[in-house]
Amino acid sequence: MTDGLVRIQKGVFSIEEAVERVKGASKGIGGIVCFLGSARDFSRGKEIVRLEFEHYPGMAEKKLEEIRQRAKENFNIIEMAIVHRVGRIEIGEDIVLIVTASAHRNDAFMACEWAISELKRITPIWKKEITREGEVWISETP
Repeated sequence: MTDGLVRIQKGVFSIEEAVERVKGASKGIGGIVCFLGSARDFSRGKEIVRLEFEHYPGMAEKKLEEIRQRAKENFNIIEMAIVHRVGRIEIGEDIVLIVTASAHRNDAFMACEWAISELKRITPIWKKEITREGEVWISETP
């Protein structure tokens, strides 16, 4: 992985730290876009008590790095950071962060939107929603 730019971790992460890591890549950065996903309290018609995330260690990190590299190749961006939490996550806590930097804002917006969609599509990270009625695994990734 590249200097902490791609991470999967159990604990909370710092948005400011991730932004500073990305900004450190170049003085040519003129726009930074962040996507922050957080745990909401209602999904699929049910009240959510908490979430739990599991991942395929090694492979999930590899896929996140692949997303980062492809974004840098296919969009006009300078740098990208991706951080995803696993384990138990309470309602209101942050889950995933993508920070994208480019010379101009539009490139950063496009790359950031693509990256979160691609993350959900190919990364082996699985979400379980815990409700008062029980638990359900949500199928959004492989």
